[in-house]
Amino acid sequence: MADDAVERALAAMDLRERVGQLNQRLYGWQAVERVRGGFRATDLLHAEVERWSGLGALYGLFRADAWSGRTWADGIRPQERPEVAALVSDVVAAASPGGVRPLLVEEAPHGHQALGGALLPTNLAVAAAWDPDLLEEAAEHVAAGLAASGVHVALVSALDVLRDPRWGRCEETFGESGHLAAEHAAALVRGMQGADRARVGSGGVAVVLKHLAGQGEAVGGRNGQSAVIGARDLREVHLPPVRGGLAAGALGVMAAYTDVDGVPCCADPDLLTRYLRDDLRFDGVVMADGLAVDRLTVMTGDVAGAGRAALLAGVDLSLWDEGFTTLVASAETDPRVAAAVERSCRRVLALKHRFGLLGGRDVAPERAPDARERIEVATARTGEVSRRLADAALVLLHDPARTLPLDARALRRVVVAGPFADDVTALLGDYVPPLPAPAPPGVGGALAAALPDAEVVVLPGAVPDAADLAGADAVVLVLGGTSHRAVTDAFDANGAVVVGAGGSASATCGEGVDRADVSLPHGQDALVAAVRAAAPCPVVAVVVAGRPHVLTDVLAATDAVLWAGYPGPSGGAAVADALIGRTEPVGRLPMTLPRHAAAVPVRHDDRHAATGVYQDAPDPVLLPLGHGLRYRDVRATDLRAVTEPDGVVVEVDVVNADDTPGEVVLPLLAHRTGGVVVPRRREVLATRRVTAPPRTTTTVRWVLPPDACFAEGAGPGAVTHLHLDDLTTAIRS
Repeated sequence: MADDAVERALAAMDLRERVGQLNQRLYGWQAVERVRGGFRATDLLHAEVERWSGLGALYGLFRADAWSGRTWADGIRPQERPEVAALVSDVVAAASPGGVRPLLVEEAPHGHQALGGALLPTNLAVAAAWDPDLLEEAAEHVAAGLAASGVHVALVSALDVLRDPRWGRCEETFGESGHLAAEHAAALVRGMQGADRARVGSGGVAVVLKHLAGQGEAVGGRNGQSAVIGARDLREVHLPPVRGGLAAGALGVMAAYTDVDGVPCCADPDLLTRYLRDDLRFDGVVMADGLAVDRLTVMTGDVAGAGRAALLAGVDLSLWDEGFTTLVASAETDPRVAAAVERSCRRVLALKHRFGLLGGRDVAPERAPDARERIEVATARTGEVSRRLADAALVLLHDPARTLPLDARALRRVVVAGPFADDVTALLGDYVPPLPAPAPPGVGGALAAALPDAEVVVLPGAVPDAADLAGADAVVLVLGGTSHRAVTDAFDANGAVVVGAGGSASATCGEGVDRADVSLPHGQDALVAAVRAAAPCPVVAVVVAGRPHVLTDVLAATDAVLWAGYPGPSGGAAVADALIGRTEPVGRLPMTLPRHAAAVPVRHDDRHAATGVYQDAPDPVLLPLGHGLRYRDVRATDLRAVTEPDGVVVEVDVVNADDTPGEVVLPLLAHRTGGVVVPRRREVLATRRVTAPPRTTTTVRWVLPPDACFAEGAGPGAVTHLHLDDLTTAIRS
């Protein structure tokens, strides 16, 4: 029946209408405007709809941020979303001879980028929790809110892998391990779409995973530039999250700006057709990144050639480009283009059919009176899980004298300083809307609330001197970077910050904010040294960051260091509770921290060690992937493995010597030898986050497929060494 409905809709369209289904040209926030008593469609929307007698998709109808300029003063509020979605859908359906409605597409990289959209910690912070199940739960609630708002498609960052800390979009990745990224990509898809796509069109949304592929490997960490890697590194590092997300049922992928060995991803038939369609049997839509099709003109020479190249390679849906608007003329003279237009239109219509958008007997946009209530419920539930993720993602990097947790009963005066001492926007990351009033507290405000009997002095942006620190029982320095984008910033046509000679006015991370030096920005190392020299008490650093920074001097000059990623709007409360022991930070680093800025990149799965290579930086690794301390005595012991007919069985005992239950993250890594290539130094094979009951020993068991445990081309007797913290064991093929 679905195929019949799609074919009927396709047959009823002429070439112009079919091409219109492949164009996603408008900035959605320009499609409606507020008038007395509600909203109306703008002339821009009417013109675009009339041009194609319909509309394929509309991006960012609800988007609110510094780029779109939409705020709580003039943007679309949560309770207004269903009304506005129905208005736009009706306008498009009225112009379509078959009554075909548009796909409404929204950014949701870590929560909905709309006014009132509940936010999650950024991906890099989430990855530090090593808990895909918790992310799946959060994604389900985010999707429920999107669906209740009238949204059909969520654009979700999940496929990029962190390979160079200079890249501004590190925060959008799930770390530097392709395996870890694959587990989280699959969790996102299951959460938003349901198992076997069961919630698509029924309380869930379709997911477009971005970006395919290799974008995290761009040379020098320069956004959107060439990834100079071979087919093996592409397959082993960057394609696992693609396979994981598509195996979970993702209905869309977004082709990246990057070119891999000179071939643009948006014009690569080997990637978009032979790999996705033939090898992985992908049946969804391929969307181009914003203006990525038009960027192909440097290769093709003109816009028409760019549109043709992207379409023939396998792109189905453009984003803001002019290239796909030329496809009518190209199809009239080239049968291959005409056939490709029909193919891609069929895919877009098939996705629309899942949401009842094909007209006729299909269901019109929901206008149920309880839609606003469902938005409220989904937002509240997302916020609850967001807080749990923020707690789970904190990583204790350094605490040699067990300074943490601070004893709340003994604290009389606490000084909170540093550039982000009480800055909640610094906790959020990129791609976020303006927060509603009243905003949640930053670290300083949250500590003050958590310590009502103590004097908490917050000194944002200042360098505390001896007088400021006199009588303090503890100093908390909130350091790191920010992806906050201000309305005064300059933006590129695709929404990225434009960085001039002096850098962005506000952000030190995020899209468009690549950095040649990953040391802490704006002299923070000097701040730490000055505070250390003046402080009469323990100094604790909280690092809020969206990329791996060099923290060598911070670890040397402080008593304890807590890494918080970008933990989201409840991050201030999560950090405060961890500092005073209400919660325990048990996360682990999902990436390698460099010791020297000039030695990057260094990764856990490089094939050769960087140690002892540089004369001036003999040990470039400060802390490895998987590093993380804890307060309580919960540890892994007795790692063992055996090869059985059904796979490789790996077990480890978790001993909890404490009187309370304790969570523990178990990253299982391997060094696989005996294959046909130089082995990687470490590879993530499996992960587990478990809760160990008090005063018990719990056995954790994995059954892993042999091809995951042994190197490609490994012959009989090949050895793999397994690692979990300081435990090692070996198995033979």
